[in-house]
Amino acid sequence: MPGTRKLGRPTAHRTAMLRGMVTYLLENGSIETTLTRAKEVRALAEKMITLGKENTLASRRAALAYITKEDVVSKLFSEIAPKYENRNGGYTQIYKLGPRRGDAAEMALIKLVD
Repeated sequence: MPGTRKLGRPTAHRTAMLRGMVTYLLENGSIETTLTRAKEVRALAEKMITLGKENTLASRRAALAYITKEDVVSKLFSEIAPKYENRNGGYTQIYKLGPRRGDAAEMALIKLVD
């Protein structure tokens, strides 16, 4: 069930971190992070892209309430969402990269599907 992982952080820190990661993913197209964080970001990013496909004032305001940069929201509604117009979900892919050197955490690359 998405949204139930605590990621070892208090609620406010966790939501701020996930908002930043979703914004960065939509801005740049890919992120290298731990596998559990990537799974959480995937669910939230796909919700934002689904909002972008609606393209109403209410959906734009809902996206602005979550995404931290206004130019990323305009990019979401003008470039990213129209690209997935005929696709029902599955806008992101997660690739496992292996363990991180310092603490052996499982790393992953999450990126938007072309």
